[in-house]
Amino acid sequence: MLQGLRLTVLATLMACGPLAPPAFAQAPAASEQALKAVLFYKLALFTYRERSGDDAPVLCTLGRTQLDEALRSLVDTPVEGLPSRFRALRSPGEASDCAFIFVGRSETDRLERLLLELARPGLVTVSDIPGFARAGGMVELGVKGRRDGLAIVINRRAARGAGVEFMAQLLRLAEVSDD
Repeated sequence: MLQGLRLTVLATLMACGPLAPPAFAQAPAASEQALKAVLFYKLALFTYRERSGDDAPVLCTLGRTQLDEALRSLVDTPVEGLPSRFRALRSPGEASDCAFIFVGRSETDRLERLLLELARPGLVTVSDIPGFARAGGMVELGVKGRRDGLAIVINRRAARGAGVEFMAQLLRLAEVSDD
C-alpha cells in the first residue's frame, strides 16, 4: 500500500501544472535526478510560506548536486503562477533571496551548521541527504528502486519554525515527523 501511495505522490506532483520540457516527456523512464528535480520544482505548489512581495520564487541549490541541469531546463515553467528563477549557490550566505533551497550531498559533513545558517522565515530546505529531515531539514526526497517508488519525509517542526506549512494532500502521502 505504501508503495502505491508513493507512486501516487509522484503522479500527483507531476500532474500539477506543466510537467517538464520535452526531454523529460520523451524519455522512457525518468532518471532519479530528473524525478527529484521535478519534485523540488513542484514543491512550491504544495507549500504555504511567508513571501517577500510578488517576486518570482527563486529556486536554489547549494553544494554539488546533479539537479542543476534539470532545474535549469524547468526554469521557464511558472511556479505559483509566476515565472521562477534558478541559482546555484557557492555558500549559504548567498541564499538571501531563495524561496526553496536544495542542499546537495556534498554538504553532508557540515549539515547541522548549514541548517542553522539557512534558518529564516519562508525558506524551504530540501535535500536527498539520508537523514536530512531528522537533522532539522524540512523536506527529504528519495527515489528508491522501481519497486519502492518515491519517498518524501517532511519535518513539520522545522517547517513551522520557519513559518512554512504543507498542503494536506502532500502530508497524507509523505512520512511526516514532528521531531
